[in-house]
Amino acid sequence: MTFDDDFAAAPRPRPRPVEVETRRSPLAVTAVVLGLFVVAVIAFANVWTEIAWYRQLGFTDVLATQWLTRGIIFLVAGLLAGGAVWLTLWIARRVRPASTDALNRYREQVRPLERIVMWGLPLFVGFIAGAAMSGRWSMVLMWINQVPFGQADPQFGLDMSFYVFTLPLLRSLVTFYLVIMVLCTALAAFVHLLYGGISGGGRSFIASKGARIHLAVMGALVMLGIAANYWLDRYSLLTKKGDRLFGAAYTDINAILPSRGILVGVALLVAAVFLLVIWRADWRIPAVGLGLLVLSAVAIGFVYPAVVQALQVNPNEQDLEAPYIQRNIDATRFAYGINEVEVRSYLARTEADANALRSDADTTAQIRLLDPNIVAPAFQQLQQNKQYYNFPQQLRVDRYRIGGELRDTVIAVRELNLDGITAGNRNWVNDTTVYTHGFGVVAAYGNRTSLEGQPSFWEGGIPSSGEMADYEPRIYFGQTLPIYSIVGAPEGTTPWELDYPDDSSENGQVNTTFKGDGGPSVGNIFEKLMFAIRFGEEQILFSDRVTTDSQVLYYRDPQDRVAKVAPFLELDKSTYPAVVDGRVVWVVDGYTTTANYPYSRPIVAGGIFADATSGPLPEELNYLRNSVKATVDAYDGSVTLYAWDTEDPLLQTWAKIFPDSLTPLSEMSGDVMSHMRYPEDMFQIQRFQLANYHVTDAASFFGSQDFWRNPQDPTDEANVQPPYYLTLQMPGQDEPSFSLTSSFIQGGENPRNILTGYLAADSETGNTPGEVAEGYGTLRLLELPRDTTIPGPGQVQNNFNSNANAQTTLNILRQGETEVINGNLLTLPVGGGLLYVQPVYVQANEGTKVPLLRKVFVSFGEQVGFADTLQQALDQVFGAGAAEGPEPTPEPGEPTDEPTAEPTDPGTEEPGRPDDAATKALHSALQRAKQAIEAGQAALADGDFAAYGQAQEDLADALEDAIAAERVIAGESAVLPPTAEADAPAT
Repeated sequence: MTFDDDFAAAPRPRPRPVEVETRRSPLAVTAVVLGLFVVAVIAFANVWTEIAWYRQLGFTDVLATQWLTRGIIFLVAGLLAGGAVWLTLWIARRVRPASTDALNRYREQVRPLERIVMWGLPLFVGFIAGAAMSGRWSMVLMWINQVPFGQADPQFGLDMSFYVFTLPLLRSLVTFYLVIMVLCTALAAFVHLLYGGISGGGRSFIASKGARIHLAVMGALVMLGIAANYWLDRYSLLTKKGDRLFGAAYTDINAILPSRGILVGVALLVAAVFLLVIWRADWRIPAVGLGLLVLSAVAIGFVYPAVVQALQVNPNEQDLEAPYIQRNIDATRFAYGINEVEVRSYLARTEADANALRSDADTTAQIRLLDPNIVAPAFQQLQQNKQYYNFPQQLRVDRYRIGGELRDTVIAVRELNLDGITAGNRNWVNDTTVYTHGFGVVAAYGNRTSLEGQPSFWEGGIPSSGEMADYEPRIYFGQTLPIYSIVGAPEGTTPWELDYPDDSSENGQVNTTFKGDGGPSVGNIFEKLMFAIRFGEEQILFSDRVTTDSQVLYYRDPQDRVAKVAPFLELDKSTYPAVVDGRVVWVVDGYTTTANYPYSRPIVAGGIFADATSGPLPEELNYLRNSVKATVDAYDGSVTLYAWDTEDPLLQTWAKIFPDSLTPLSEMSGDVMSHMRYPEDMFQIQRFQLANYHVTDAASFFGSQDFWRNPQDPTDEANVQPPYYLTLQMPGQDEPSFSLTSSFIQGGENPRNILTGYLAADSETGNTPGEVAEGYGTLRLLELPRDTTIPGPGQVQNNFNSNANAQTTLNILRQGETEVINGNLLTLPVGGGLLYVQPVYVQANEGTKVPLLRKVFVSFGEQVGFADTLQQALDQVFGAGAAEGPEPTPEPGEPTDEPTAEPTDPGTEEPGRPDDAATKALHSALQRAKQAIEAGQAALADGDFAAYGQAQEDLADALEDAIAAERVIAGESAVLPPTAEADAPAT
């Protein structure tokens, strides 16, 4: 062997790795530190401004309670989850087998990561688990402060509070436990595999003593969680959703319920079997136990109930399911507040006569002709005043005392709309400090219009004037205001906030300064900095208009304000304004809900509501109470939560959690009380449930022959017909009351549009301070005879659309550049039957669109009336003067005012004008109508309301002449109007 061979064979020393010093870039470190600092400052600014908002509004306890509870839950859940993971890793490392050369190589590779994983993984898991469980803060608080319902469930005899408050929390805790245990078991197995504690392949499985004990205990803990889950499943059967029934049915009680008890025992047995592995190192024993559990779950948890259902229940379903159907009926009616509906059989007549409406004259006098969904453009054009004001697309219906009489009123707030300002005038100063608020309310009679068909306003203009008492008209809190405004200035400062336009003033406007307490202070440098960071606007720091007396107004939408101070409420999407005690307030209805009430049928919000949306309500619920009426002051934003339904256990529970948030109903003023009303969303949910649950007998309910449904809106068939606020007198009532109404038609796959029921909720709250009127909230249901055909809304609309005389007139109105719009189709139980009333509007196709009420449809039975006014249409159906009350009977020989008709010779005809004269008159009238529309649009564009009013009068005259000429052409009349005669050729 040569030297070279010896040298090659000799072991060579391994070169030592060169340690390269890694230096961190000072610039990178600085950037990271600055980034973390910026994030921390932004987070601090948002937290501080949030606290400032709650403190200014007086609801700091709401925020503190939420954050404190969330923090405690986060820490407890995080420590439990993170501690379980850390303990699992520590035990797995502690019991690892002795080192071998093979294991040492693996351990050397993973050693740098051990410390990171040992502490980093528990921290990560703890943070995720704590954050997830902290979201259940309300569940924890409700369980701690729960108030009993005072009602026992029909199966286990437990108070309903167990299912609403306790069971959801127990299920969350068991789920949390199972997730952590399964995760820890998987981690334990992985670490033991990594460190050699378990090994083997194929059928062989070898585990060290430490790994065997560790995994056996973890398996037993997992099985205990599964046993607890099966035990809770027994109670969850009472809120189970089935194909036909809701809650536990026959198979659930007699097959699934016993099977869950058996599976609890099997799971506990398997847990004990896992522990046997500690003494007997045979993993086949727990494997057999797991197989037994799976087999039992399939056999007695699925197969056996399916056999019972198929062979025992299906052939005798009506008899066997009857007790459980009755449970469902009773629970659903209670949960939705429909268990005390006053049901009355209503033998609706279909033949009208002259005396039919005599006793209902008060109701017919209050029929609302103004459709709040249509007349918004008329409010906009006639009352907007300036381009930076606007009105909502859907107006609201309320009632006000005018001249000593309660009147249905369509009302809206003139809100601020920055989008109406030209782009050249948009800047931070104008948007934030000048255009800060809307101004005033506009109110119109619900049952009458002007001669031109416009809304008849009894309150409006700028400054506001009319029948309403003096009130604070400035609207700093509303639905279309800027995200934030900065208001207020030192005493003696020249005002810069635009109050309202005024041509008589020097600058064409009147300015004002906010004097209320509407938002947190932004007066010192620290406050300026915090809000500048929150809103991302440096102008707050440097503007001279941000003074020591400045306030910042944000969260300005009434729904947002109520939602933040009352996180336990679900809110009705219909927020409406009311003028009370000299202030404009927004009224928001709040609900307490749950989806855990046993045996109550749940609803899914989509498809129930008239506008196909559910608003702020939860996606699913099966218990509902209108527990709170909230008001938001439109000037200073103050929020008051009145405890409305004090019998509701959910509200009582939340009152214990937030004792200072709710205001007793006794403190509500009479003026505020008079403008409370039955909430729309609740009524729509109740009418949906009543479509089926007006049937209270289990056998009839099973057959479902008498199920109803809510009709589609005849004017918008894509949606369900909305409910309507009306003042009416239901059968059994002594006098008319403000009500929320709806109707029902036949249900089924191919329903006929025949009226089957009529529902009205008494919405009259009275005006006694702190005391709700006795009849408020009463649901009155009229059940129509099943052997009488009463046209439903769809049929009535079809009758209107196919009425030859009416359509002839409407076709005239459609000519030129106008369109005809059908208003809300109202249904009223008057005259011993059902009366339908529909206003008809005309507006321009393009340009300035102002819907004008031109005609009224009336239907009773199969008879249709169509005229310029409601009175005339009623007279066509019921006879002259039918709705005006009984006429006095003249004494014998007393002269009457009725004209005496001269006898005519039936063989002669009154000479008329030739057809070409009527045709020319028609074209002349239509041409004048077109000119009047154009003149009106030009007048509105110029802001000349006097000229606009004259144009509307000219339009009304022209349309009347056109209708008269059309009647001559149709042979219905022989007399042309004077204006048309002047244009007609001589004969």
